[in-house]
Amino acid sequence: MIETLKKLSKDELILEIINLKSEIENLTAEQKSATENLIVAYESENEKLTAAFQAHQSDIAYLKHQVSLFQKALFGSKKEQHIAVESPEQIKIDFEEKIDLDLPQDIEKQQITYHRKKANKRTDYSKLELPADLERVVTVLEPLDKTDDMVQIGEEVTEVLAITPQKFFVKKTVRPKYALPNKEGVIIAELPSRPIQGGMVDVSLLVMLLLDKYVDHLPLYRQLKKYERLGVKLSDATVGDWTAKTITLLEILYDELVKRVKKSVYLQADETPIQVLDKLKKGKTHRGYYWVYHDVESGLVVYEYDQSRGQTAPRIFLQDYKGYLQTDGYAVYDALPNNDIKLLNCMAHARRYFFDAQDNDKARAVWMLDKLQELYEIEKIAREQKFTHEQRLAVRQEKSVQILNQIKIWLTENQLQVLPKNPIGKAISYMHQRWDKLILFASDGMLEIDNNLVENAIRPVALGRKNYLFAGSHEAARRAGIVYSFIACCKKNNIDPYSWLTETLQKISDTKTSELYKLLPVKGYTSL
Repeated sequence: MIETLKKLSKDELILEIINLKSEIENLTAEQKSATENLIVAYESENEKLTAAFQAHQSDIAYLKHQVSLFQKALFGSKKEQHIAVESPEQIKIDFEEKIDLDLPQDIEKQQITYHRKKANKRTDYSKLELPADLERVVTVLEPLDKTDDMVQIGEEVTEVLAITPQKFFVKKTVRPKYALPNKEGVIIAELPSRPIQGGMVDVSLLVMLLLDKYVDHLPLYRQLKKYERLGVKLSDATVGDWTAKTITLLEILYDELVKRVKKSVYLQADETPIQVLDKLKKGKTHRGYYWVYHDVESGLVVYEYDQSRGQTAPRIFLQDYKGYLQTDGYAVYDALPNNDIKLLNCMAHARRYFFDAQDNDKARAVWMLDKLQELYEIEKIAREQKFTHEQRLAVRQEKSVQILNQIKIWLTENQLQVLPKNPIGKAISYMHQRWDKLILFASDGMLEIDNNLVENAIRPVALGRKNYLFAGSHEAARRAGIVYSFIACCKKNNIDPYSWLTETLQKISDTKTSELYKLLPVKGYTSL
């Protein structure tokens, strides 16, 4: 019929329309009812097709967004930097205005001016200042000519930075034996405790094995190659046994660490995967997880290995915990049966959704990123000026709360204006569903705005995965978690892991259980 209508002229088409109208007017009531039902059916089908079309469009936008994320992950920058554009509607955060924070009022201000020499385009490396405390190995070069009848009038000194390769040496302990008078016996000095009794290995090598593997991420077979180049050939069984026994020695201190972390009133938690060889499946690995808990106040960190990412591990670890628990919003934590836990979420995770949604809806995404940047600017000022908890709470109540109120109104208005499957729709939904847990940080100056501190603590595992790829067994993964825990504690508390491990392995065998806390890598810790 449509093809027929296309062939009609304008006048013929008008006459045809008049005839059709005339025919409709002459229809019986039954025919009219059937026609109306047919129209309703057509409209209903049209609505279904429209909804399906919109769903397809949403799916297309989502898939394009996923492709964009994969491309960025492979080829793009990992930074989530956002430069806010000032607008008249944006709240001005002026930290020069007076805030009643009980800060010192008698600070003298002095204006200093100076002239700075313009830097050269190219650095002159011949002017490098070498540390004065480095050992100087002096070599004197005399002229080839005889200088017996000459007078030295000065000298030219040239210094260059040098390094010697790592080398092995043997510690030889000699204990003289003395015979008592009248043949009453023999006396000899007592041999100091060693980490591995009877083992022909010094604590220095044990520490190097752990640090090379878990800090520098060198698998044991690479370490063996390095030692062979240095003139000592060791078997993988021997080195593996030394490593296992050393970590076993640290287990008692790890138990003390876990006990301390559970007594905290504010923990941050996260989890990260690790591939583990599965003996039941030849040639395949099992995906296990480290559950990481960070005591924000003390800087202590615990890695606990579990074979799954289910609720079992956190439920057992946190069954008696009382206090705040900050997470990325993973549903397992929400389902914990412990009513003494106050959950709060991570603003950085919510921000990430909007950052990734810029290609989908730039206007909405940028608006949110600008607002969140205002919040983070407040946190930056508080951190740089080393505010106390009370001072940080005061500035949050003064500045942050009004920004959060604006964001809440915006979320409510925009949630119904976007498709839920679109990236911007998911970003809005993620933040809106977790809103009460996201804004909890503004009610207590002790709390952080995000979970970044614990995320930083799990980065060594990510680096390790790229080097040794998998753990040899579930037990090996568990032991690795012990070392990762102590290394993370050292990093959080600015303690040199080499010095700490050396001292701890020398003392731990002779330390009473009640005094183990003194060995933990944290400054100024006291007994419970």
